[in-house]
Amino acid sequence: MRVKGVLAADIRAASGRASITWSAALTKPSVWMAAPLVLGYQLVPASDVFADGDTRQQDRLALWRWLVAGFCMMQVMMYAAPAYFSQLGDITPDIEKLLRWASWVLSLPVVIFSGQPFFTSAVRDLRHRSISMDLPVALGIAVTFAVSTAATFEPQGWWGREVYFDSLSMLVFFLLTDRLLEQRLRSRSAGALDTLMQRLQASVERQSADGRFERVALRRLRVGDVLRVMPGEAFAADGIITLGDTLADEALLTGESRPVPHALGASVMAGSYNLANVVPVRVEKTGVDTRYAQVVALMQRASIEKLRLAMLADKVAKPFLLFVLIAASLAAVFWWRTDPSRALMAAVAVLVVTCPCALSLATPTAMLTAAGLLARNGVLVRHLQAIESLADIDTIVFDKTGTLTDASMGLHCVQTRTGITREQALQLALGLALHSLHPVSRALVAAANMSGVQAGCDVCNVNELAGQGLEAQLVSVAMAGLSGNLRLRSARFCHVETLTRDGRQVWLADDLGWIARFELDETVRADAAKTISTLRAKGFELHMFSGDRDSSAQRVASRLDDPCRVHGDCTPQTKLELMQALQQRGRKVLIVGDGLNDGPVLAAANVSVAVGLAVPLAQAQADFVMPGAQLMMLPVMLSHARRAMGIVRQNLWWAAI
Repeated sequence: MRVKGVLAADIRAASGRASITWSAALTKPSVWMAAPLVLGYQLVPASDVFADGDTRQQDRLALWRWLVAGFCMMQVMMYAAPAYFSQLGDITPDIEKLLRWASWVLSLPVVIFSGQPFFTSAVRDLRHRSISMDLPVALGIAVTFAVSTAATFEPQGWWGREVYFDSLSMLVFFLLTDRLLEQRLRSRSAGALDTLMQRLQASVERQSADGRFERVALRRLRVGDVLRVMPGEAFAADGIITLGDTLADEALLTGESRPVPHALGASVMAGSYNLANVVPVRVEKTGVDTRYAQVVALMQRASIEKLRLAMLADKVAKPFLLFVLIAASLAAVFWWRTDPSRALMAAVAVLVVTCPCALSLATPTAMLTAAGLLARNGVLVRHLQAIESLADIDTIVFDKTGTLTDASMGLHCVQTRTGITREQALQLALGLALHSLHPVSRALVAAANMSGVQAGCDVCNVNELAGQGLEAQLVSVAMAGLSGNLRLRSARFCHVETLTRDGRQVWLADDLGWIARFELDETVRADAAKTISTLRAKGFELHMFSGDRDSSAQRVASRLDDPCRVHGDCTPQTKLELMQALQQRGRKVLIVGDGLNDGPVLAAANVSVAVGLAVPLAQAQADFVMPGAQLMMLPVMLSHARRAMGIVRQNLWWAAI
């Protein structure tokens, strides 16, 4: 932050990640990346392949330190065992001296090689007049080794004749075991993010002007380029398949564990894997515009967020370290008057046993593990703090449209006038609906396709009037019994008088009057009923907020095995007021919505989850995002959050004890 031009710097030690914001007009990355070098820290781009290689090298070095400490600890304990079990005079002085010298030799690699990280960190902190957890550990190791070495070289000296090489080597081994486990856990927790960030290969095959494919760098891709994606490769950009079909692995992006089929014209996502066939893909979005980039941005943000409990533990740990050093000094002063050799060992015992490492690691390790587990199941954590809040939830509010129901609608029934069959009505409606992207039109197209109906040549000059409907002219080959122009959409637009207000109706009419009435209805998600019943069985209070008519909301609720408390005719303001009323009753509210018109309640809820693809991920107000909209992940999320907080509390209690 002292570098001119750096606007923000967020560091997350537990995940080993940093987020730096700087002004390109005032500084360069090479300047602020060099700043931490004087403190002994190196910054590298998170997606840098060389950084990954350096991480593996550090992991191997840590493993070697642990192995050396473990081997030497076992040998030193073997040499120390006779002193524990023998009686006075059982071991001759020369053998005792030999065992001590052997222990001293085996302790050297433990102190010099295996214990180096503790000394390096302690020296760096002292040089910058700061204090960390490694300082009491390094002092304990150094003092123990010094006292034991003095006793080995001069058994009758002032420091006494007791040696503690076995305790020393065992302490280093256990501390390194703890760090190795922590490192593995951290790598596993951040593995979903690392795997996601490294999914895209450095180069891709792009079609040139002469039709041949050439390999180019990923950064050279532009919208409109055609790529050739091989089986096993990741799609490098969001695009459309222009020839053939394939299967894609979208597990980390949507949570869908099974391969997803993609036919000609289907959209594919950057970061998903091509599993089956070689397919050409026309690029539609690249770089930060892709859903893949938005997912990575969300996970990066969560990986550097600090938690309330973690910050509290860090605040407690620093003064506690000073207290430990003072307590160790007082212990040494107290014993110095009667037994100087015991004074230093008493100080070492205080330094070692009160090391607050567990206190500071209690929260972030458990939270990162929970976040990594959720990410591998397709749930993106935007705010790590929300895991802590999620554990206290007792009330869940669902939005209806796009959350409990699919974003698309289904055709419920068709009524036609005399002389017109259902298939003929669908064929005419399809001829108009194909020219519109309105959800109603898409629902009619889907229904016609499912019925095997294909568009004929009965209409021409199709025109869509914004906010009203579609109109077209009948051609000379039109079916019998029709006259004039066709209209499709609302009763008012089609000049039809109706008293029916239930359901969502679409009318098809010509100059003679109505031809067909299509009644559309929302389809409840396949896993909605099971999700509701599972949450109810776990004791949660459930509500459903809907902006649709109350009758429509009640109809959807009736299809659930265990319906929620339904609130229909809700405006965004009404939803907010209803949720605030729940909070005033002392309820901890989780809101689940698609993010389109739920911004106020998503922002004001205790915890919020955005489902599906209705809103750009980067603009979502939610704490969690489920791109795959798999509602059965909600009970899993709540279970993981409660388990994580239970482990955090256990960690804090054990650390304090």
